[in-house]
Amino acid sequence: MALPPPDPQFVLRGTSAAVHALHFSCASQEPDVPILYSGSENGLIHAWNLQTHRVDAALDGHGRKSVCCVETMGGKDRLLSQGRDQRICLWDLAEGRTAVADSVFTENVGFCRCSLLQVAQGRWLMAMAAKALEEVQVLELPSKTSVCTLKPEVGAKLGMPMCLKLWQLSCGSQPLLLAGYEDGSVVLWNLSMGKALSQLVCHQEPVMSLDFDSEKAKGISGSSEKVLSIWSLNEQQNLQVYKTHRLVNAGISGITIRPDKKILATAGWDHRIRIFGWKKMKPLAVLDYHTATVHCVSFSDHSNPRDRLLAAGSKDHRISLWSIYTQT
Repeated sequence: MALPPPDPQFVLRGTSAAVHALHFSCASQEPDVPILYSGSENGLIHAWNLQTHRVDAALDGHGRKSVCCVETMGGKDRLLSQGRDQRICLWDLAEGRTAVADSVFTENVGFCRCSLLQVAQGRWLMAMAAKALEEVQVLELPSKTSVCTLKPEVGAKLGMPMCLKLWQLSCGSQPLLLAGYEDGSVVLWNLSMGKALSQLVCHQEPVMSLDFDSEKAKGISGSSEKVLSIWSLNEQQNLQVYKTHRLVNAGISGITIRPDKKILATAGWDHRIRIFGWKKMKPLAVLDYHTATVHCVSFSDHSNPRDRLLAAGSKDHRISLWSIYTQT
């Protein structure tokens, strides 16, 4: 008989708003304290101390507009956040600083989260939805130099980009971008050529979230429908549908594959977090704690597998922390 799903190991309360973004910074060694960053609908970013389960710092840089993305940039003191104020803020939190160090004005009004990729020591690429509705702009950070603007071919009618994932096969290889669009398509872009290599219609509705495993050349996407689409990339860099998985309830707002590529988690409109084995999409658990839409899920980057956590942020103002399948 299957074991009943566990309860959360801990619940973080105190954001006083819906939680839209989560990002762990736990891999650094002692005496550094593991941190979970959360971004809320009220524009605040909280740095949660995972030893005390309390907020170490609250950052306010988005004019009380919802924060949809938080990422660290090579260490927990350097942070990037994106808000609905059309700004991407860069933070340097060393020595207790809490002021925005630099920012990028996106001029985009959509919900699309930016994507970051480290390409060299201290150098990053950032993809974001551009001012023109169908376009994606790629910048280099911290210089903010424009790398390319990706425009669909005339008549393509993809609609707005909804989710983005920069990746590369190995360090030093050509960076590529996967973008999910309003028309339900996933498109693979070559940044150096500035052109689309492959397009696949994965959903009938806008692609709300996607993640990609570059080792297996396999990705997964979700939408407002009852279907998860699993797709692969062949050696000719063509996207093809690998399989689909039907869900009980419609609506996926977030998908993330754990860094060890063993399991993945989805954030559901039905208030639930679902865990699957990544190899065969075997359903492993349904975590039922939240009382409203789960907006985001994130796995921790603890170096010790036993310490690894899954965090989920919800419209109910709470962040649940789970310890699941931590044995390798």
